[in-house]
Amino acid sequence: MQRKLAAIMAIDIVGYSALMAEDELGTLRVMKACRSDQIEPAVAANGGRVFKLLGDGMLVEFASAVGAVKAALSIQDALAKDNAAIQLRIGISLGDVIADGDDLYGHGVNIATRLEGLAGRGGVCVSDVVHQQSVKHVGVQFDDAGEVTVKNIDTPMKVWHWPSLPSCTEPKPSEATPKASDRPSIAVLPFENLSSDPEQRFFCDAMTEEVVTALSKIERLAVMDRASTKSYEAASADVRKIGREQNVRFALRGSVRRQGDRIRVLASLSDTRTGQTIYAERYDRQVDDIFDIQDEITREIASSLQVKLTDGEQARLWASGTRKLEAWEKCIRAAELVDQHKFEENREGKRLLEEALRSDPKYAVAWCKLGWAHWSDARHGWTSDPLRSLNEAKQAAQTAHALDPDFSEPFALLAMSAVQAGEFENASEYVDEALQRAGGQSFVLATVAMVLSLCGRPIDAIDVMHKAKALCPIYPDWYQVQLGRSYYLAGDYDAAAEVLEEVYDRNPSVLSPVLLIAALSESGRTNEAKEIIRAAEASGSPLSITSWSRSQSFSDPSIIVRVRETLNALGVFD
Repeated sequence: MQRKLAAIMAIDIVGYSALMAEDELGTLRVMKACRSDQIEPAVAANGGRVFKLLGDGMLVEFASAVGAVKAALSIQDALAKDNAAIQLRIGISLGDVIADGDDLYGHGVNIATRLEGLAGRGGVCVSDVVHQQSVKHVGVQFDDAGEVTVKNIDTPMKVWHWPSLPSCTEPKPSEATPKASDRPSIAVLPFENLSSDPEQRFFCDAMTEEVVTALSKIERLAVMDRASTKSYEAASADVRKIGREQNVRFALRGSVRRQGDRIRVLASLSDTRTGQTIYAERYDRQVDDIFDIQDEITREIASSLQVKLTDGEQARLWASGTRKLEAWEKCIRAAELVDQHKFEENREGKRLLEEALRSDPKYAVAWCKLGWAHWSDARHGWTSDPLRSLNEAKQAAQTAHALDPDFSEPFALLAMSAVQAGEFENASEYVDEALQRAGGQSFVLATVAMVLSLCGRPIDAIDVMHKAKALCPIYPDWYQVQLGRSYYLAGDYDAAAEVLEEVYDRNPSVLSPVLLIAALSESGRTNEAKEIIRAAEASGSPLSITSWSRSQSFSDPSIIVRVRETLNALGVFD
């Protein structure tokens, strides 16, 4: 191996995963045409050579910074003139690299890939030294973007953009959020508890959850997931800021005051662009009328946003609920417990759900939540008979479906139960049914994405997970874990490493680093993979491939073999 100075160009296809999810064969044809018609001629004409092909791009070596910049500008100009179906990001660095045969490694390569992530669509981002050496020879003006800090590079770098950008964009995996929907978009903020009893907080949360669920069933609305808005306080919330953070046009705020058998609910809908109130109403009713209030709020929002409900939507809005207050309250309390995935909480949640169903045996939501509790028993080993628990989960899901055929969550539960039982063909059928009914329900979409990846459909999983994230901008970490796994299974190791590394850096306890290490190694970042292995050993919790593999449910067993071989090569054998 030899060290040398080289200009490195990193090329990335913008939105590659979304393009592949939409049309794999068509995208591959366009990529090959772009490589042969625009990239390779420009590289050859400026003395460069492609030394590594990636799933969504390539790495190119040049003897000079001038040659690299000229080639980059030539490529982007040609694509723009041809109105090409794909866009590229290009980053260029000049630095020390290590040559190992025809391949190159080292700091210069790492910098180029980071710069590529900062380039705009159809643009070029270069380091300061590249700009200094090329500015007098390339005939275009680069804009000074100032100093930026990028992941795994210790010191800030000064960078230059062509064409000009108002600011640096985020690296590749973060930018894959789908375009904003043309549908009216709304965020429902947590209803404020104005009661003297702090225990009524759960009642307000339940009210919020029910309104979100009802609105999510309207196909003409894009409703942000409850998990993405629960950190806001309705009383002090700045709706303009919420509009920017959640990428929504409207925000619903509300409050609940409960005293004895009386209840007062205030609700107001605001335009997040102007802050103007579109609709505001006060409801003074008996507590038992809470369901009518929820219905009225939902209908008022639909009317205010000029969304006409079809007959089928009118029926679906109220189909999976109950009209019995006792059952509703117990189901909401139980759901909060079951969602914690802890043994004692899960057991108490089952007890409350069984009581709710004794009060209202036709409560589809309660049946589905009870099914998830049984599934958790099997998944976490809280039962001596996992198959029996899975069968109970399936039976509960089937009962919920029979009570409400348009309810999507039972199919997500059936799909997860089928995967847990190794019935992957059945799981695929269930996810298709869930997708037909999911509408704007982020949790259902994310669960479906998880099942799709386990069933050998990672491209579909990536697409569905991005839709789930778009509906839940402040999404839970497990969304990213599943997205990273899907990228890995799709063979996009760079994207997998970026996504999983982001989660690991923020919250190491949320995932086993086994797949992150495999992704880093597969993408050529073996030193970083070894650092994580050493950190795990130093923490007193050495890696166990065996433990990780037991927690996975891949339809293709060769995936476990591949991961094991990758980690074995890095010195991990358990």
